[in-house]
Amino acid sequence: MRLYLLAHNPTDSVSQGFLPAAVRLGLAVTVLTDDPAAHRLAYAEHGLPAEVLACRVGDFREVVAAISAHHDGPAAVFSNSDHLQTQTALAAEYFGLPAKDWRATLCAKNKAELRRRLAAAGLDTVRSVELTADQDPAVVELPPFPCVVKPREGVASEDVVLVADLAELLGRCAEIRERRPGAVLVVEEFLVGQLNTLETLGDQRDRVVLGGFRTRLSPPPHFIEEVLEFVPAHPAEVTGQVLAQLDAIGVGLGACHTEFVVQPDGRARIIEVNYRAIGDQCDLMLQEILGIRYFEQVLLVHLGESLPHELGLRGDLRARNEAVCADRAGTLTAAPGPQDARLGEIRLRYRPLRGIGERHPHYRTNRDYLGVVWAIGPDQGAVDRAVAEFIAANRWEITV
Repeated sequence: MRLYLLAHNPTDSVSQGFLPAAVRLGLAVTVLTDDPAAHRLAYAEHGLPAEVLACRVGDFREVVAAISAHHDGPAAVFSNSDHLQTQTALAAEYFGLPAKDWRATLCAKNKAELRRRLAAAGLDTVRSVELTADQDPAVVELPPFPCVVKPREGVASEDVVLVADLAELLGRCAEIRERRPGAVLVVEEFLVGQLNTLETLGDQRDRVVLGGFRTRLSPPPHFIEEVLEFVPAHPAEVTGQVLAQLDAIGVGLGACHTEFVVQPDGRARIIEVNYRAIGDQCDLMLQEILGIRYFEQVLLVHLGESLPHELGLRGDLRARNEAVCADRAGTLTAAPGPQDARLGEIRLRYRPLRGIGERHPHYRTNRDYLGVVWAIGPDQGAVDRAVAEFIAANRWEITV
């Protein structure tokens, strides 16, 4: 059986998660990508036996053509990329395979459409407005300040910023449009509250809640995810509200990573829906926390199998995932290498995300991550201390 996996850039989720899981399941894998050289290099480094083919994966018609022309028919078409969920869903549906609803993937990706869908369902109305590339923000009806401006189809907090007034909004829109010519922007009300995530996994009939995370963000005006702490279960009322909104969007099959805030009045309001597995090492950490073969389970539902009646999720472990972020532009001249450690009952792992000698601007997004350290264990306080002590004992230097 052959799995066709769509990807742009090679990621830890693919090279350390889904590809090894596919090998364990006995699947042959063909990766379709618009950057085949980077993928071949990454998979060779990990010793992964994946075939890599060049394909314009942003166009579902090219994906269908590439799969149809291959010598092996597909058993599943899959992607964990934010940018490729709709293309993957359409290709899988074309071949009669288990597929996410392409309308749900499109709605999740398009932040303006997400707001419209939830409002039409009577579940939540967030004041927002779309700005096309030629629209002047000063002449449209805006949400009250402070408000948030973001690309309509953006990811990873890139170009997401809190603005205090019209002058700041105009300046930020000009900056974003310089980097993203032609991009449609969304300006929406600032949703105050503790940021959380809900992680779910569904087959073609049922959906299971795997737990979630409590997220600490960088100080405004930017929204960098600095720390995530595992939460085995959010309050039932909160989880129910989020699941109702996912139902309205059409989220079902596969992994989904939903970000939401809980406001003082108890309302759970969605920030965004990422219709794929959580990233930045949290998926690898989640597998260890839950004690299941998470990546295999995700692939199996795309192969048409049902989730087990009981997944056997553990609920006794706690975890912390913390990013070490660059605080300035420059060249990384000192940093620790990858590390794995056992500290009594605690397991700790560090993975660098930027190599020594790499020079980068200061993005003020998740692309400022120099590395990610995470730890799991039975006690939250002990886990937090282990991460803090690792960061304190190591050195990251950026030379301007």
